Amino acid sequence: MYIRQFTSRLLAQIAVWLLVAHAAVAGEPSRYELVMYEQNGCHYCERWLAEIGPTYPKTAEGQIAPLRMVNIHDTQPTDLSPKTPPVLTPTFVLMDNGQEVSRIEGYHGEELFWWMMGTMIRDTVEPQPDAD
Repeated sequence: MYIRQFTSRLLAQIAVWLLVAHAAVAGEPSRYELVMYEQNGCHYCERWLAEIGPTYPKTAEGQIAPLRMVNIHDTQPTDLSPKTPPVLTPTFVLMDNGQEVSRIEGYHGEELFWWMMGTMIRDTVEPQPDAD
C-alpha cells in the first residue's frame, strides 16, 4: 500500500516538474492560477498558510499555478468563473484563464494537499505541442 502511494505521488511530481520545464523553455506566462477561497477566522486556512503558504510560490506547482487568495464574503472577481460558488474554506480552485478546471475542498494536512495538487495539475495541465 505504501509503495503504491509513494509511486503515485512520485509520478505526479515528475509530471509537474516536466510541465514547469516545458513552460520555462516556452517562455510563456502561466495561464493557470490556484485560487484559494478563504474567510476570516478559518482555522484550516490559517494552517494552510502556515504549513504550505511560505513554500508554495517556490514549488513547481506554484510556478505552474500561482496563488491568488479570495475571501468568499467579498465581492467576487469578475475574471474568475468557478463552476459553483465555494462555500467551504479553504477551497482551492485551479483556474485556466479564469475558468475552473478542478478543485480541492478543505485542507487535511501537507501530504494530502501536495498529492492532490500534483494529481490535479498532472490531470489538467498538458504541455501544448509547438506549432510549426
